[in-house]
Amino acid sequence: MSSRHHIDDFMRGRIIGKIEEGRKITDVAREFDIAHSVVSRLWKSFKTTGICSRRHGEGRVRSTTPAEDRYIVLSAKRNRRTTAQQVANQFLAASGKQISRKTVARRLRGGGLYARRPVVCVPLTRQHRTARLQWCREHHN
Repeated sequence: MSSRHHIDDFMRGRIIGKIEEGRKITDVAREFDIAHSVVSRLWKSFKTTGICSRRHGEGRVRSTTPAEDRYIVLSAKRNRRTTAQQVANQFLAASGKQISRKTVARRLRGGGLYARRPVVCVPLTRQHRTARLQWCREHHN
């Protein structure tokens, strides 16, 4: 797990203000108890962009919206025996947007639905059932 702590915009403004007053980066870093490299990088970024606020993560855009995620989970709950590929095909027919089987599986996992295989057991024959019933009647007391 990462132990990075981001500096809030107010603190960034104070740091930039101290440097603009003419203070050295080392002194400002020591005053705020922040690494020299962090203050230096902040000052360099401020000089090039003119903005001291932090850009938030720009990760990959999700292929489905939260409403579409709910639709995927709902369609899987309606028929529990459909596969992820079948749900993806239903989604394509409904929305016209193509998504992968893995995306459907991730959305279902996010909705609390997991793939499970039923336990395979030996089916009981008529003789098994009668023998079991007879044993129960003999030992009910």
